[in-house]
Amino acid sequence: MKVTNWFTPTIALARVAWLRTVLYLFVILDMHAFVRDTRLKGEHPGLYQPLLLARMFELPKPSVANTTALYWVLIVACLLGASNYFPRIAGWIVAPAFTWWVLIGMSDGKVDHDHLALVIALWVLPTVKAGRRGLASYGDQTRSEAAGWAIRCVQICVIATYFLSFVAKLRSAGWALTWPGSAVLTWAIVRRPHPVGEWLLHHPWMLHVMQWVGITAEFLSPAILWLKGRWQLLGALFFLGFHAANTAILLIHFLPTVVCWLAFAPLERVVPWFEQRQFRQRGRKQGSGRNAREAEDQAEQGRQAEQQAGA
Repeated sequence: MKVTNWFTPTIALARVAWLRTVLYLFVILDMHAFVRDTRLKGEHPGLYQPLLLARMFELPKPSVANTTALYWVLIVACLLGASNYFPRIAGWIVAPAFTWWVLIGMSDGKVDHDHLALVIALWVLPTVKAGRRGLASYGDQTRSEAAGWAIRCVQICVIATYFLSFVAKLRSAGWALTWPGSAVLTWAIVRRPHPVGEWLLHHPWMLHVMQWVGITAEFLSPAILWLKGRWQLLGALFFLGFHAANTAILLIHFLPTVVCWLAFAPLERVVPWFEQRQFRQRGRKQGSGRNAREAEDQAEQGRQAEQQAGA
């Protein structure tokens, strides 16, 4: 029972509504900034080498017609899903369409594992039945196990991105812990020269420390799934700092994974916090207004008393 409850916690539908908006809008950014060569592969289908999933489902080769249609379908469906109107219909369009978009875009031998959590998130979000629609959905505090299951799936895939990276490092070295003692960061900096990275080349011991910290963090990353409150927040901030360092040193961003860290954030508290803040501000204004009226009444009574005394 405890295991089942862990996989299906009751979470407010508002968190799913926020995630829909952020992730669907991010997909549009991803199509133009990161996996942006899908339509180019449609113009040069001879270079297309289908990945395993594409071969399993016998997806057609990219062409100008199907990649252009795929592009516009994704744009329209993402905008509709981000608005939280008809989110399930839009979600069941976006999930397979973006998966196909990514399969085409990564069919040149380089598969970016930073898209794991994002793709899975697009598949699980439509499984959650929408409560309120539109703007009202961001404050929907209705708690749902279906929402909890979808959020938990995204969280697991975010963490799996790091832990599987740790496994890959061991496997590539013949299941030996040689990666943190290697010169892999030195090689990466030479390959991607950048002022911060080039400065670190003069301090190789720092690069080895960073490699040990990185692989240890990847190995321990599953612990974040069981942390709560501030400890989980600290774990999330550590990995966000980890990505900030990668960007500063190697110009590697991992934004598709970073944005999925929002699954750990209590986004359902945003609207109640904002409403409470507005309520307090109105209360202070009303209070100051009452104090001003009382002061005017007291002043008027004082003037009347002075006039009567003078008479």
